[in-house]
Amino acid sequence: MLRLLVTACALNVLLVAPLWWRFGTLSPLIAWEAWVIASAMLLLPPGPWRRWVGIGVVSALALATAANLGEAATYTAFGRPLNLYLDVPLVRSIYHLLVGNVGQLAAIFLMLLGGMLLLGLLWLMLRLLLPARPPKGRGGVVVTASVLLVGSLGMSILEANHHRLVPHAALPMVTTSRFQWAQILDTHRARQAFSEQLEASPLAAQALPGLAGRNVLLTFIESYGVSALDDPRYNRTLLLTLEDLKRRLSNRGLHVVSGLVESPIRGGQSWLAHATTLSGRWIDNQLWYRLMLESGHSTMIDDFHATGQRTLSVMPAITLAWPEGQAYGFDQIAAAKDIPYAGPPLNWVTMPDQFTLDYTQRELLGDEPVFAQLALISSHAPWTPVLPVLENWSLVGDGSIYAPWENAGDPPEVIWRDLERIRDHYAWSVDYAVSVTGRWAARVADEQTLLIVLGDHQPAPLITGDDASAAVPVHIISGDPALLAPFKQRGFVEGMLPPIARPQDAPRMSQLRHWLQQDFGPSALSPRTTP
Repeated sequence: MLRLLVTACALNVLLVAPLWWRFGTLSPLIAWEAWVIASAMLLLPPGPWRRWVGIGVVSALALATAANLGEAATYTAFGRPLNLYLDVPLVRSIYHLLVGNVGQLAAIFLMLLGGMLLLGLLWLMLRLLLPARPPKGRGGVVVTASVLLVGSLGMSILEANHHRLVPHAALPMVTTSRFQWAQILDTHRARQAFSEQLEASPLAAQALPGLAGRNVLLTFIESYGVSALDDPRYNRTLLLTLEDLKRRLSNRGLHVVSGLVESPIRGGQSWLAHATTLSGRWIDNQLWYRLMLESGHSTMIDDFHATGQRTLSVMPAITLAWPEGQAYGFDQIAAAKDIPYAGPPLNWVTMPDQFTLDYTQRELLGDEPVFAQLALISSHAPWTPVLPVLENWSLVGDGSIYAPWENAGDPPEVIWRDLERIRDHYAWSVDYAVSVTGRWAARVADEQTLLIVLGDHQPAPLITGDDASAAVPVHIISGDPALLAPFKQRGFVEGMLPPIARPQDAPRMSQLRHWLQQDFGPSALSPRTTP
């Protein structure tokens, strides 16, 4: 009798605990499958086939638990549910994120430890379900198990048909299996539809004569979402910074307008935001990203090739092979290994944004017109250490000046024990990234430059809350006010602060490419298009 109760309770906790993490509350409390499995396994007669049944049941439990843990982790990181069809490749990204934060040996140890804990848990479940010796007093146990089986099976059938008689009860295995299977079918159909759309309605490359002879600099600030501006926990710092940057730009004779766009993702996978902006397609998952690149779909890179610009991608976060860069067709790619940074890595961040921007201006932009995509990373989690902005840019040099910050401040494992400290460090990190980018704009922009600065995505719901929009700020900067006029007609406002009253109404990020084609393409030729 005791073994039956221990087994059922252990299975119950295994199934409901991931749901507690996912929903942030101790509900549900009962997983009916746990009581069905525990009683059914006890009633099966001994024999080899019973062992195989036990192994199959434990395997199913492991898959369901892993899926529910993945669901909780995916929602925490990205604000969306797990999709097994799309998200399995992200395991590799998790490993690289761990390497960046705690080092390779620690990352390997943590992943091995997680695997060993899972195997140990499965072994324990198997031992509980398949005891070496039959229970004492089997007659009474059989009666109890039979009653429990009939009762829990009946409740499971009612629950599966949306008739809940017991509060705080659920069917985690059944619900997860149903949901993931439905997602697999829906995603497969969506994949076919997306592939057909790429073939049926290709977005052709188009020269942009209104930007011929200009430098066009598309600069992404990591995790710079609208919450940094409309959430009182963060905007006290950022709003002052935006005012300061507006004044600095004005003093240099530069003009700026700002607005919002909706990012396709939250919390991570920045490359999907880059792909959405460059392609003019809504790319909100890894499969769409791969299909878009494999299809030969045109992008902004092709538009600017047709316009006559050299194309450049500055990607300091890229530390491994990046075949996607070749697929995009950039003339030059400056990944981490191509940038001679002599300073220390700062946890996940390979080099500070101020160094990246300074090096890009000094060594990469050159004298001929260029279209450059820059993906900054200082405001990437874990948001420590937070660097000061160097007022004298000549001190940046080869980056060795950053050596004193290699071990400055508390490490991530300390900061991430306290939610309020995490949020503080997020605000400071984004403030740093926005500040150095704005000050760089005052140095690099002129009448022959169109600088587009935007966030790639909102940070994780841990920072923004569950109900935050997916909008990110966009700042358009130039010394030629005529280049900003089309954006003002689309609702952008003068200054560094975008209209933030209704972020849920922001147009999609994929519209940026369409706007450039419509406002600076052949159909929009006007006197302002001649540089």
